[in-house]
Amino acid sequence: MSKVKIDYSLYLVTDRKLLGERDLAQSIELAIQGGVSLVQLREKSISTKEFLNLALRVKEITSKYDIPLIINDRLDIALAVDAEGLHVGQDDLPMLKARELLGPDKIIGVSARTLEEALLAEKQGADYLGVGAVFRTSTKSDAKEVSLEQLEYIKKSVSIPVVAIGGINYGNIQQVKATGIDGISVVSAILVQDNIFMAAKQLKEIIG
Repeated sequence: MSKVKIDYSLYLVTDRKLLGERDLAQSIELAIQGGVSLVQLREKSISTKEFLNLALRVKEITSKYDIPLIINDRLDIALAVDAEGLHVGQDDLPMLKARELLGPDKIIGVSARTLEEALLAEKQGADYLGVGAVFRTSTKSDAKEVSLEQLEYIKKSVSIPVVAIGGINYGNIQQVKATGIDGISVVSAILVQDNIFMAAKQLKEIIG
């Protein structure tokens, strides 16, 4: 088995709270049909059993469209559903331990806010970086901001893919794209929109 090739261009991160009465799995499917290239399941306020059941449903959909599934933080869930990868923050499971437990063929992404954090993650074997928050975001209240200049500098300083995260939407995506990053990570820009399919399609058309 070898590591899957990832298209980071339009990276959807989930947040069920934004959906109201809408079903998360169905919403993810619409987003994929609209052009989402990678999905991260990030659900902080549910039990392990609920998370596992949700991850199994989502994995069925992502596998149907050959879209990689990344699990946020929960290595046990990533292993249980055989997700393509794991994303860890600076306060989560250390990168080296995650790699030891997941093995060489899984994708591991690391959140980074500074050049120092980015370089360390790359040195330790991260497959990609999530850098931000580039703009103020309501979906992650503790996120500190990273300027577009810092984002561009980090991108130029590492050789692994960089995904911009935090407050990115239809109105500011061009500014972010101009930094040369490999993709954008979005939550609200897709999940709170009335037409999830069209929201994803419009973002994909800009990011390419």
